[in-house]
Amino acid sequence: MLDYNEKRSYPRMDIECPASFKVVGGEGGGAIVKNLSGGGLLIWIDHAIEPESVMQIEVKPVTNITPPMTAEVRVLRCTPVGSEEGSFAVACQINRVLG
Repeated sequence: MLDYNEKRSYPRMDIECPASFKVVGGEGGGAIVKNLSGGGLLIWIDHAIEPESVMQIEVKPVTNITPPMTAEVRVLRCTPVGSEEGSFAVACQINRVLG
C-alpha cells in the first residue's frame, strides 16, 4: 500500500496547452501550460520572471470544446528547465479568473 497523503487543495492535471501572458507593467509573450489546478498553474516560457510578479495569462485550449481562460496570477517561483537555454518553468497562483 502506498503511504502518500496529497497536501494540495486541488488536484493537478497535466496538460500541454498554448497560452499567452503579460506581466503587469512589463513584458509579455507566449507560454505552454504544463499543468493546471483549481488554485494555480505551471507554465514554460523563454525568459525568467521575478517571483511575486503579477501577470495576466490567457490559456488557449486547442479544441473548441473547452473555452479559453483568462486569469490574473502571481508568480511563486521561476526556475530554469534542465539544460535547455532559454526555458523557464514558472509556478503561478491564480488570484482571480477574469473571464
